[in-house]
Amino acid sequence: MNKPKMAAEKSASRVLMLLSQLERLNEEPKVSDNDAIRQTTGKILHLIQTQEKTRNEVASKSSGGMEIILSSLENTQDLQTTLNILAILNELLTVGGGRRTGVFVSKGGTAVLLQLLVSSSKDPPANEELMLHIHSLLGKVGLKDRKFGVKARLNGALNATLNLVKHNLQNYKLLLPCLQVLRVYSSNLVNAVSLGKSGALEIMFEIIGPFSKKSTTLLKYVMCVCFLCMCSSGMNARRAVDTGYLPTLLAIYQDWHRNDTRHRHVVIRKSILGCIKNLTNIKLGRKAFIDANGMRILYNTSTECLSVRTLDPLVNTSSLIMRKCFPKNRLPLPTIKSVFHHPLPHIPAGGPVAQLYNQPPGVDDVVDFTFLFVFNLETDFIIHVCYAPQNDDIETDINKLRPIQMNTRPFDELRAYEYFCREFRENFEDDDFENPRSVIPPSSVNTELHRPIIIPTTPSSLGPQNRRPLREDLLTPKSNESPLELDSISISKRPEGTADPDLVCSLGSLVLDAGVNGGSADGPQDEGGEQAVLEVPDTAALLPLHDPDLYLEIVKSTRSVPAYTEVAYPDYFGHVALNLREPILERVYGVQRTKIFQDIERLIHPSDILDKVVYDLDNQSCPVIDNGESLKFNSKFESGNLRKAIQVRKFEYDLILNSDINSNHYHQWFYFEVGNMRPGVRYRFNIINCEKSNSQFNYGMQVLMYSVQDAINGSPHWVRTGSDICYYKNNFSRSSIAAGGQKGKSYFTLTFTVTFQHKDDVCYFAYHYPYTYSMLKMHLQKLSALRTAQIYYRQDDLCETLGGNSCPLLTITAMPGSSSNDHISQFRSRPVVFLSARVHPGETNSSWVMKGTLEYLMSCSPQAQRLRESYIFKIIPILNPDGVINGNHRCSLSGEDLNRQWQNPNAELHPTIYHAKSLLQYLRATGRTPLVFCDYHGHSRKKNVFMYGCSIKETVWQTNVNTSTCELHEDLGYRTLPKLLSQMAPAFSLSSCSFVVERSKETTARVVVWREIGVQRSYTMESTLCGCDQGKYKGLQIGTSELEEMGAQFCLALLRLRRFTSPLELHNHNSHLLDTENDLIDTRSIPNITSPTTYVLEEDEPAFLEEVDYSAESNDENDPDLEPDLQDNHALPDPNSDSEFSRQDSLN
Repeated sequence: MNKPKMAAEKSASRVLMLLSQLERLNEEPKVSDNDAIRQTTGKILHLIQTQEKTRNEVASKSSGGMEIILSSLENTQDLQTTLNILAILNELLTVGGGRRTGVFVSKGGTAVLLQLLVSSSKDPPANEELMLHIHSLLGKVGLKDRKFGVKARLNGALNATLNLVKHNLQNYKLLLPCLQVLRVYSSNLVNAVSLGKSGALEIMFEIIGPFSKKSTTLLKYVMCVCFLCMCSSGMNARRAVDTGYLPTLLAIYQDWHRNDTRHRHVVIRKSILGCIKNLTNIKLGRKAFIDANGMRILYNTSTECLSVRTLDPLVNTSSLIMRKCFPKNRLPLPTIKSVFHHPLPHIPAGGPVAQLYNQPPGVDDVVDFTFLFVFNLETDFIIHVCYAPQNDDIETDINKLRPIQMNTRPFDELRAYEYFCREFRENFEDDDFENPRSVIPPSSVNTELHRPIIIPTTPSSLGPQNRRPLREDLLTPKSNESPLELDSISISKRPEGTADPDLVCSLGSLVLDAGVNGGSADGPQDEGGEQAVLEVPDTAALLPLHDPDLYLEIVKSTRSVPAYTEVAYPDYFGHVALNLREPILERVYGVQRTKIFQDIERLIHPSDILDKVVYDLDNQSCPVIDNGESLKFNSKFESGNLRKAIQVRKFEYDLILNSDINSNHYHQWFYFEVGNMRPGVRYRFNIINCEKSNSQFNYGMQVLMYSVQDAINGSPHWVRTGSDICYYKNNFSRSSIAAGGQKGKSYFTLTFTVTFQHKDDVCYFAYHYPYTYSMLKMHLQKLSALRTAQIYYRQDDLCETLGGNSCPLLTITAMPGSSSNDHISQFRSRPVVFLSARVHPGETNSSWVMKGTLEYLMSCSPQAQRLRESYIFKIIPILNPDGVINGNHRCSLSGEDLNRQWQNPNAELHPTIYHAKSLLQYLRATGRTPLVFCDYHGHSRKKNVFMYGCSIKETVWQTNVNTSTCELHEDLGYRTLPKLLSQMAPAFSLSSCSFVVERSKETTARVVVWREIGVQRSYTMESTLCGCDQGKYKGLQIGTSELEEMGAQFCLALLRLRRFTSPLELHNHNSHLLDTENDLIDTRSIPNITSPTTYVLEEDEPAFLEEVDYSAESNDENDPDLEPDLQDNHALPDPNSDSEFSRQDSLN
């Protein structure tokens, strides 16, 4: 045995002997024993300071050394003995880390130290060395003891430490450990409130001073204590504001900003900003911030930091503060209700529409007056408590989950729907099986509805000699003038690439100024002076289902509430899908911060703001000075939506969307035209009244643009465009009327920048690829012409909408082989597949998917023929024609979401839903319940294509309902079709699918058809508006070709589904396609699920780095305001770490 080892063992045995001796002295305390205790503790201290093994021996649980030392500390009255024991504990806890501290806490050491602190403070002045040791230990122990805050408060230690600080403001040696302990005290919310009442903030501000390179660590702890006290409650923050500390903090921040030129004290500067941020969580603090010129101070300091990447935390926090203090503004509108109004046959008894109609006259529904101008001191801070994630929307009532087939209407009433199922009664005896036959309702074109149609809508010129402003009287024919009819315009097509480069500039003048009935006009005419010639390239080979002439004829019979007289050029000429893939846009670092700073500049430099209205549906006679400096806007065409355009700066425009008709919200879909642009100039567009809290525009989605110049030159494409795209909360206030009674809500801004390529081009912007109602009717007419002798195709009008438009219902299947009984029997025994789309007008991607489905069903491929032979398809391509026509985003003319009316639709207010449900009820009543029901939708906040279905088991698994699996009998066939699609369609994602039934969705088509009609395979198929993050199209934005492909792949999946649902294979198709039920049950424990329920997620994107709260009110969403409660210590910020505030304020 070597000598060091022998010495270590000897010292270990010696310390154990000393501990035993100390224990005996504690059991029989005598005054004469003070010297012995003092000597013993001194020897133990010496051994611990020199031998690591000795420290381990004393701190081990088995030795009992910690209990002996704490007992001695608790019983001794001798100062030197106390100092010795405190020094021993300091040695043990400094080196041993968390394990030794844990042993100390478990033995009751925290309470002993706190009692010693309180008792030693009763007779001032307290011994400085003793206080230094006690607070050094408390600073270490407090971080490990979860009940430290409560113990300190109950023992009365808060005021003891605070008074010690108060009387030792110049004693930096003692001040630092005391501030460390105050920081730990303040991490408990109740303690923070108590310290604030005891004057902690006043004492801290006596320590805070201007820039100094000395005692920077001390200042970090001071700011941390201030931060915790201010964020604990509104009372502390108000006390600080009333005392005038906010201007002081701004001045200190400016001083540190000016002098910290090498950026070595970023943590201190950020701590100061953190305190300012907490004070501005209350209205009084925001007012004080504005009065102290805080906006300009933080704006100037932030702009000076932009060039240094390491200072981003300062810039981000400053941006957040400025946005919170930015005064709330009202939208520049007279009312948030739609510009257009459609009278209803009757007003619903309750709901948003009833509230809209019952609103007293003269009420300002744009903004809450009291919210803008009154400071409500009682509601500044709200409690935010974190609970385990759970979805309270999941249905837990088993009885409501079980399908119930109920007859809501007598069969005699349903018998009228035999008309839409005539194929089941036909005997085909008189049919010619060699020649095609299709049944199409007679043309519904009403000659009385013919209106002057204009293409496109932005007027320009052929040259300077012909340039003249657009006159309002040209848009509406005068009573004594003949209307401009499309028949007076001839359309001549020319080969691609040979268009006159100036033709795009003259389109508006050609149409607006064309002579009528042989008359003359000032505008350009053909050589005969009788007709204007609109030349367009011939792309019939690329667009077999598109015919501009036919489209114009159909538009004439389309009824719109505004009585549109104009046609958007993209709808007239058509869209050819790009051959190139468009990648998801990579986010530029700091783009949102840059946009926010530009918004802040409006308040800092108001003289730079033009604030000129250049387009306004509320004021049709809005004067627009055509000085060549402003863009020209228009949205007065089918599916168009733009209410107002305001020129903010020379090349920046604020845009406001129109509400859905008979509604006061749903602002998301946009489709408008822009003209009079300059090439090579970066134009910024801000749509300022968006409502959703997040958008795929924050995750790589771009807007769509269509250039008329490019189309005429041979590139008729909608293309993804825009840079510097982001979506964030703005300073425009939403009224409680518009927010469903909730106060303090704000609108959101979608901003994007575009550089136009052509001078005086006419460009269109859209939220997604437009697909109008007139386009559908044109496509259906062209599709019917493709029918062969093997295809049974019939088009009926299901009903007439509120707006007077027809709702097409298609029946597609294969003709029987002959009129023999066997063939007719096989024909009538085919299962029904019921498809619908576009119940939400703004989800135009669903129409493109439906277009792909229809084209595949009408194709001549062998697979398509087998599919038609397998099923009878009942298809409603557009469930909400009026909403589509009038540019709504979600509602019909009734002002209601039609996909929430399936449970009890009204025949007058919701005719398409009423008759669609009745048709389904008729099919069920006649024994032809559909095998599959699928409603096509679009999803604005998720990627890929996926399905929602209905399952009792999967719903129960997500709840706490005590029901065993054996009690729930359910066929797993509802998963077959999604599984097939995941194998066949590259854009489809099975992991995004959900089969959980939620309460909020119980009135949707999917759930009602599942429960009431008894369709097990009842789905909503959601298609992304953005792109894909998996599979073949990973990293790409979705286009019309991918959407149409999805519609075709859905057909192929139905064909494969038929194999698994045939009588011979029905009994084993689950095991053939799916894993065992136990494997399915295991999906409940998937570790990476990011939502409260399996796959149930409104938005599955990760938290975005720039996603912060920009509200000007503390009681808005996501504000980290706190009130005191009786909880224990919350997460404690580290004053030496750069992450203490940045985790909330990141704006990267």
